[in-house]
Amino acid sequence: MIEIKDIRKIYRMGDEDLEVLKGLSLEIKQGEFVSIMGPSGSGKSTLMHILGLLDKPTSGSYKIFGREVSNLSDAETAYLRAKIIGFVFQQFNLLSKMSALDNVALPQIYLYEKNDKEKAAALLREVGLGDRLFHKPNQLSGGQQQRVAIARALVNNPSIIFADEPTGNLASDQSNEIMSVFKKLNEKGITVILVTHEPDIAQWADRIIKIKDGKIFEDKRKTQNASSENPEKKKIAVKSAFLNFQEVYENIQASIKSIFANKIRSLLTMLGIVIGVASLIAMLAIGRGAQKAIQDSLSSLGANLLLVMPGNMSQGGISMGRGVVSRMKPSHADALKSKFSYIKNTDANVQGSLQVVYGQKNTRTTVLGATYAYPYMRNSIPYYGRFFSKSEDQSMKKVVLLGQTVVNNLFGEENPVGKTVKINRKNFTVIGVLPAKGAAGMRDQDDMVIVPLNTAMNILFGKEYADLIWVEIDLPQNTQPAMRAITSFMRKELGAGENKEDPVSVMNMSDIQAMFSQTAKTFGALLGIIAGISLIVGGIGIMNIMLVSVTERTKEIGLRKAIGATKRAILLQFLIEAVLVSITGGFIGIALGAGAAFIIAKAAKWAVYVSMSSILMSFGFSAAVGVIFGLWPAKKASELSPIEALRYE
Repeated sequence: MIEIKDIRKIYRMGDEDLEVLKGLSLEIKQGEFVSIMGPSGSGKSTLMHILGLLDKPTSGSYKIFGREVSNLSDAETAYLRAKIIGFVFQQFNLLSKMSALDNVALPQIYLYEKNDKEKAAALLREVGLGDRLFHKPNQLSGGQQQRVAIARALVNNPSIIFADEPTGNLASDQSNEIMSVFKKLNEKGITVILVTHEPDIAQWADRIIKIKDGKIFEDKRKTQNASSENPEKKKIAVKSAFLNFQEVYENIQASIKSIFANKIRSLLTMLGIVIGVASLIAMLAIGRGAQKAIQDSLSSLGANLLLVMPGNMSQGGISMGRGVVSRMKPSHADALKSKFSYIKNTDANVQGSLQVVYGQKNTRTTVLGATYAYPYMRNSIPYYGRFFSKSEDQSMKKVVLLGQTVVNNLFGEENPVGKTVKINRKNFTVIGVLPAKGAAGMRDQDDMVIVPLNTAMNILFGKEYADLIWVEIDLPQNTQPAMRAITSFMRKELGAGENKEDPVSVMNMSDIQAMFSQTAKTFGALLGIIAGISLIVGGIGIMNIMLVSVTERTKEIGLRKAIGATKRAILLQFLIEAVLVSITGGFIGIALGAGAAFIIAKAAKWAVYVSMSSILMSFGFSAAVGVIFGLWPAKKASELSPIEALRYE
């Protein structure tokens, strides 16, 4: 069953080598009850750990059921620990957060089998703990904990039981109870190999092997109790799958228990993810809201519109920038309409910011000077009252139309039509209320008033030139020819020489939309990068806390490997915990971010838009942070040696 030849184990102690096992050779047959004795430091525990596949020899051959152990894969070695070998430790090594029943059932998940709690309960009853199924280790005596450890070792029907000083921490009466359990197991055909330094415990065995200074100096059999079964017939049939759902479920439960066991630490770890995701959601909502508002605003202006703006002007050889100086006159707008048949309408505008007063109330708002064509070109037919006429514009009548925000600020629920307001200390009669347009990014389109163009230029602003001219084209296909024709016409009208820049810039709605959308995207991307940095900081926090968790649970890792966990299983366990922390923080962050976005919208009156794509992206980022930053701690945990992990203090 077990055959070792010339096994050596050397530990590196600083600059010196310490040889613990010095060429041991040994055979153990099926059904034997073997006791390995020796003083402290003799190498008996090291031999036990090598036989139990918890440690590896430095050199020599170890065969189990005819298979060379050194040639086995990690999955095959883990299968042997789970199915063929059952280990009982001196320190019991029970998981403190699990009940006795869960501790016993734990090895089943690593065999890709159904978690059979009934079988685990039957084993606990068999060892006299039928009334302690749901007690946790700290609620059990030392002898009871050792019985739980024995039941756990038996749950997968092993062929061999290894017991390392199983009575070392027990009183004499408890020791006899435990040894009688091992004796009964051996009588059922299970091979029992125990390590002890107590002669009275060793006497329970049928074969006593004594070790001193790393060598066997005595091997005495009391009876011949070995089975004649051919060990070559044992097959190592490893089951494998990409995902063991039983294992994943247990890992999720263990992760949740670990998170709740360290609530404050887990909350602080999540905080970085919460802040990062909340920032990402809020910033994307603001950026995309601004972009959507700009699109809505531009679409509300009207169809087939061109915007003629002053070009780059220079003074004294120094560029003064686009739109700083205008030489466009309202007459240029009329000339464009009369010259080109595909131009339906034109509207010259001037604008500025002035105080509007009504009674004891006042507000500072945008005052726009426009022509009678404004409402037809810009989809702005007053929903209450009327727009001014061409004759009122030409005669510079002091009439005004109010935006909805100005109406709310000055009149509240009162009807403003027919009332008189003061603009720049001059009386204006309110003749209509403009249709509501809503916010465009951080600008309220309803916070404005409109007066006739000539009134604005001569009475309010004292301007000789128009700030810009809007041009409406009859058909979309005439847009590009119109842009070229307008530029050429304005060059001649404004006397621009051949080598000078165009005196005007002509933009269509798609150009304007692209410009503003790109600005909004850049703004949103910048905000997203800032929020992403918060996520990275949160990820570093997860990595740090997972490294702490690996250190704290090193013994648990060693135990799980001893009962059959593969490297992949340990990696998955800690990765699941990191991802759980991360996505929980992500969910909280999404809720807080959406809430913050709507609070900002209400408080600052900005347009925000929380899209499903931004929610999914934020959730994906939070999960990715958990995977990326949890991978290294999880990998570090998976690569721990079982025996080194079990010995960790």
